[in-house]
Amino acid sequence: MRRTAALGTAGALVAGTLFAGAIAAPTAGADSRSGGPSEARGVKIAAERAAKKGIDWADCPADWGLAKPIQCGFVTVPLDYARPNGKQISIAVDRIGNTGTAAERQGALIYNPGGPGGSGLRFPARVTSKHPLWVNTAKAYDFVGFDPRGVGRSTPISCVDPQEFVKAPKLDPVPDSEADKRAQRKLAAEYADGCAERSGWMLPHMTTPNTARDLDVVRAALGEKKLNFLGVSYGTYLGAVYATLFPGHVRRMVVDSVVNPSRDKIWYQANLDQDVAFQMRWNDWKAWVAKNDATFHIGDTPEKVEAQWLKLRATAKQNPIGGVVGPAELIGFFQGAPYYDSSWVPVAQTWSKYLAGDTQALVDAAGPDMSDTAGNIRAENGNAVYTAVECADAKWPTSWKKWDRDNTRLHRDNPFLTWSNAWMNLPCATWPSKQHTPVDVKTGKGLPPVLIVQAERDAATPYEGAVELHKRLKGSRLIVEKDAGSHGVTGVTNPCVNQRVDAYLLTGAVDSADVTCAPHATPKP
Repeated sequence: MRRTAALGTAGALVAGTLFAGAIAAPTAGADSRSGGPSEARGVKIAAERAAKKGIDWADCPADWGLAKPIQCGFVTVPLDYARPNGKQISIAVDRIGNTGTAAERQGALIYNPGGPGGSGLRFPARVTSKHPLWVNTAKAYDFVGFDPRGVGRSTPISCVDPQEFVKAPKLDPVPDSEADKRAQRKLAAEYADGCAERSGWMLPHMTTPNTARDLDVVRAALGEKKLNFLGVSYGTYLGAVYATLFPGHVRRMVVDSVVNPSRDKIWYQANLDQDVAFQMRWNDWKAWVAKNDATFHIGDTPEKVEAQWLKLRATAKQNPIGGVVGPAELIGFFQGAPYYDSSWVPVAQTWSKYLAGDTQALVDAAGPDMSDTAGNIRAENGNAVYTAVECADAKWPTSWKKWDRDNTRLHRDNPFLTWSNAWMNLPCATWPSKQHTPVDVKTGKGLPPVLIVQAERDAATPYEGAVELHKRLKGSRLIVEKDAGSHGVTGVTNPCVNQRVDAYLLTGAVDSADVTCAPHATPKP
């Protein structure tokens, strides 16, 4: 799952031709597991229509930042699959052809980076940049990215003016009083109302099952009989829902850093679990900073590093750094460290520079850039989709007493992220649109082995989620990176993981049993 700026919390992730000829879309009867037979018929109609029409590929628009030979296009899907001939929306897609021979080609590999709200359009750039982890896979597959419904270049949604969204400093997410809580509750309710005002026509349909249906229509538009899919973070839940609705349509599926698919977790409890895991990984990072005190000069024990953090927070609360970086903005920046190992060094370096007197480095890193209007639009849109999907996917508690009790309790031992996360999700308590029942993720007829990859100490998607999905998808294989916690394991260099992902995507092979890999290399200052 992706954490971004929100409300009163933090301030601001071709040559080659597709297989020729129209390919009939497989039947979509399995879709009746969620949404009923009308949606099942609707997605079948939409997929057949898309298979016949295909995609009009062309050079990408200049402002998309996707240079040739990457190509772009659109797929039309129903807003409401129960009414497939009703209002339609656009899904933006892009591709780059496989780098190997025609004989080596195995079809399209479609990618979702998470969120909800993340854009997948940068995926083909892994080929143009010759990303070493993906060279082998690129020989066999066209790399295809897409913006899910509501996101970016697809038909987008919005909840608030983007420039207002990124303004800083925001309220300190850790409340000092009941008045602070009332202020945050007011902001959350206003945000929910803003979503209804600006995007109300799409909100009832901003669900993971509908995005999974869109994915099946995209598959058909590409001329693919079956889906090859790589999903990271929230993309794992999208993949799990797709596998449940369309088990016979899956060819290969890799899910990396897994959202717990249990109905009891989606999404309220999942966010509470995330708070505990973030605290664990924050503590891991503090220990690493202390170990490297000769470089960073922040503190030579985790306790001293924590004391410096609390001091920085207090300073920013009393007098926002550079006028824009308060506690909320600090959390928005510092949470990168427990999220990704690639952020360990840059976050520590920026903090070290601040302690040495370079205030501007922290302002540049943690404060908003009001001149970056395009980036601010992306940030606001990403947060809008995150909120809309999580609020629509499941029924959320409406009792403030429950939110207050649960988060007050959690905050005592897990203070780093708990209240920030609570305010980010609180619009779901007053959500103005229908909230659905989550899909019961499970194995269906024809589902092949799914490869599950997970770091043991992941903060954003705790380890238990991978175990739960593994139980639910029969024949799946689980690769665990032990004593590691970077989110997005397939993007980290670890031959034990990388070679198995390659082997699966290239041959369909999985190990005879689950695999535990040693951790990847710890970042060096």
